[in-house]
Amino acid sequence: MRTVNFLADNEVRLLHTGTDYFPALIDAIDNAQYEVYFETYIFAGDDTGQKVLAALIGAAQRGVQVRMITDWWGTGRRQVNSMHEQLVAKGVEHRMFNPWFRRGVTRTHRKICVVDRQVAYVGGININDDMFCDYDHSKPLSAPRWDFAVQVRGPLVADIQMEAVTQWRRLGKLGLIKRIGLYRDMRKVQKIAAQHAVQAGFVVRDNLRNRRTIQRAYLQALGRARKSVLLANPYFAPSRKFRQALISCAERGVEVVLLIGVGEIWLQDAVAHSFYPKLLAAGVKVVEYHKTQLHAKVAVIDDDWATVGSSNVDGLSLFLNQEANVVIKDAAFAQSLRKHIEDAVAEGKLITYDDFEHVGHVRRIGYEVAFVFYKLLMRVFAVGKYA
Repeated sequence: MRTVNFLADNEVRLLHTGTDYFPALIDAIDNAQYEVYFETYIFAGDDTGQKVLAALIGAAQRGVQVRMITDWWGTGRRQVNSMHEQLVAKGVEHRMFNPWFRRGVTRTHRKICVVDRQVAYVGGININDDMFCDYDHSKPLSAPRWDFAVQVRGPLVADIQMEAVTQWRRLGKLGLIKRIGLYRDMRKVQKIAAQHAVQAGFVVRDNLRNRRTIQRAYLQALGRARKSVLLANPYFAPSRKFRQALISCAERGVEVVLLIGVGEIWLQDAVAHSFYPKLLAAGVKVVEYHKTQLHAKVAVIDDDWATVGSSNVDGLSLFLNQEANVVIKDAAFAQSLRKHIEDAVAEGKLITYDDFEHVGHVRRIGYEVAFVFYKLLMRVFAVGKYA
């Protein structure tokens, strides 16, 4: 069983919303000297997108090798095609992930940037304006989208760099022998004794070598939890094993708080609602966030375990799409992220078990039907891995 491989001596900075993230990202690209690897799910054509695009093009035009991957579906066919022509004309190497679903339904949902092998960015923040919905760029939000990323310096950057390079090569033209060699290279696990500074690990999910890595990282941390679990996610539809891990934590006296984004997709909300009765009965605290779009995929467990990344706690992220998270073992970092989550919990709506006593039978049946439908879809698209 593959576990998270923590590396020592890292500097990990928490970036909250685009207010922190975009200036840091653009500054790193502007100061790149020889190499930028960049990958994202959504790359909007709004003002924010134009600023990041200008930074990438500017780097390429001063001689930096810029290699960029955008998801064909997430970014949108028209936007990605238009952007591709502009990028190639300006010297940026650009590849689209899975155009026209030629490699099945899998998407790259990752948000990664590595600059000069010195600094890396990983998280949940797409390249789009904080004040507009990511699924409808014309729909304004009442407050900046609630999301996070991390800036990483230190030994962990090499692991992130290796994954970025591998993804780039995978999307190119590789013969069978080279693909086998690439797979063998990525099977090699670097282990360094973690003794100093911030310990951090990089975990990814794909359909080849890391099919359950992110879920396993969560389950191992939940299994060791002794005091508290704070988990924030916009799309809550985990597997039975994940749900049982949360319930087991609560039943052995661990404080478990789920902060869930709602209001985007009716089916997703209905599936989450189908889980509420059992979670609440076990003592799990469920809070719905309505202030703005909650897009963060973050968690803090006990005093020193935290994760920030692109992976939702649902079937698509845990069993189908390509994802990337950073796991951090550091008390100061965990406390900083905990404060953000606790502030958001205070702004949310607490759901109680009594709330469901007033839910009609038709609606309750609707929740269960939504879950059965969702489970069927996941078992088809994720080849039976979701349960």
